[in-house]
Order: sequence, then C-alpha cells, then structure tokens
Amino acid sequence: MTTKAPSSVRPAPEQILEKIAYGCVEGIPTVEPHDLDRLGYNIWLWLKHRRDPLDVAVKTAGARFLISNDEVLERISAKLQASGITL
Repeated sequence: MTTKAPSSVRPAPEQILEKIAYGCVEGIPTVEPHDLDRLGYNIWLWLKHRRDPLDVAVKTAGARFLISNDEVLERISAKLQASGITL
C-alpha cells in the first residue's frame, strides 16, 4: 500500500470577509475557545449583511467574555477599521 502526500493548501487572501471577521476576534479573552468561533461567525454575518449595529452582532454571538462588552466592541472596531472596514 502506498501513501500519497496530502494536497497542498493555499492560504486565503487577507481581504476576504471570513479572514477579516475571524482575525478581528483573535486575542479576545473568552471562557472557552468556541466562544471565539461563534463571535467570529457573527462578525462575518454582520460584515456580509450589515442589518444591525455591530453591538447587536456581538450580543447575538452569546460568547462569554472575560472582559467587558464595551472593551470587546472597542477591540473589534479597531481591528475592523485597521482592515479598511468602515463602521
């Protein structure tokens, strides 16, 4: 039996919405890692549709933070603006 090498993986471009959304939530202290996954997903939905304000997307994620919601919003807003996203 032979084993083939795995297929090569090409990294995603830096300016796609998924990369921006999940990148802007990195480093936010949460109770468990899946809280960041839910938060990143809700930020991605917000970037895609922009139906509600950003704070609603953060609350909808249901993530449990180890810092205040206001500080979470400040961090996410700063990273989004650094990525070129206007709020």
